[in-house]
Amino acid sequence: MKFDTVIIGGGLAGLVCGIKLCRRGKRCAIVSSGQSALHFSSGSFDLLNYMPDGTPVSHPVASIDDLIARKPFHPYSKLGKERFESLVKEAEGFFTEAGIDTVGSYKENHYRISAMGELKPTWKTLSHFAVAFSDGRLPWKKAAIFNMVGFLDFYPEFIASELSKRGVSSEIRLFALPGLEDIQQNPSEFRSTNVAKALDKEEYKDQLIQILKDGSRESDVIIFPAFVGLSNDTILKEMEDAVGKPILLLPTLPPSIAGIKTQQHLCCLFRKEGGTFMLGDTILKGDTEGNFLRRVFSKNHGDIPFVADHFVLATGSYFSQGLIASRDRVYEPVFDLDVDYLHDRQEWYNDDVFESQNYMQFGVRTNHRFQALRSGLPIENLYVIGAGLEGFSPLKEGSGAGVSILTALHVADTI
Repeated sequence: MKFDTVIIGGGLAGLVCGIKLCRRGKRCAIVSSGQSALHFSSGSFDLLNYMPDGTPVSHPVASIDDLIARKPFHPYSKLGKERFESLVKEAEGFFTEAGIDTVGSYKENHYRISAMGELKPTWKTLSHFAVAFSDGRLPWKKAAIFNMVGFLDFYPEFIASELSKRGVSSEIRLFALPGLEDIQQNPSEFRSTNVAKALDKEEYKDQLIQILKDGSRESDVIIFPAFVGLSNDTILKEMEDAVGKPILLLPTLPPSIAGIKTQQHLCCLFRKEGGTFMLGDTILKGDTEGNFLRRVFSKNHGDIPFVADHFVLATGSYFSQGLIASRDRVYEPVFDLDVDYLHDRQEWYNDDVFESQNYMQFGVRTNHRFQALRSGLPIENLYVIGAGLEGFSPLKEGSGAGVSILTALHVADTI
């Protein structure tokens, strides 16, 4: 099988890179083993929320020089400030062109309301999710927080407590819908995806609208778990229009409806642009000649290789096994690329789980062109993008989505 580019990994980074390459006329294939970290999405895309020392970031572009000085191997440092800013502008256009409706701008972080009701800085948030701007002040006086009886992946009491600290009073409303008893009685089935499949059906819409109307008469806004709109793009807007007040979503525990929907949307767009998406297959190894990767082999295709001019590694970090930690080392399992990690295992982690963890910054080493290094030498046509890169801490910094999107767009340009 011959392609211009083969991308290994079908998460956010791989899909963004693949879509841009297809739009540039490249014949592109994505090989994806399965679920990506998008299935854990909060509904927001972070760019840079905190500096390495924990200082909050309000204006990401203005903070890049400081970040480069502190962390020279950070993916943003390899891009440089000028390229970083141009890619962020391109990324915002990418969201618009892809039909992903968001709020927020790279010029200034806004705040998303987390699953626990706290305000967290972020870059872009999907429309219909609860956000605040400026200094984090909330524009409501009273909120009605709804949850389905027995749904344990949403925390109305915590949310109400956090809203109260910001001057918003809340009423918690629990509801049940006839016909969903089978889901509610089975803990393994009572998850956001199964609830969404039910609530997206037209047969429940009128009942749900009436429940929301009756339970929010004295409230300015409705806070609702993000377990609606998986397969029905219009139902939330229809409910909002019928109720006559904003219905704002908050994330639940994974699986994430917002993340799954984003993944499906990008995957469909990639295929629409002419890409080949191979789900459920795993790249096992590759053949190199000198400093070039010539072909790769997958589990499903056996001795039939994927041959390409360029390859992109977008397999992510530990969650998706793009990196694997054994007792004594951290390694990249497909090509045995150089990985930046501390050799003393005791230094991998901090006993305080809320502190920065060194293992989160381990990743595949690349040069400033994001070409993979093996034994210190670049593989000329193998690039690395996204969560598997060295030198950054996506959770502590709040930079995971930004690194994935910006390195994907940059490497697509390079190719």
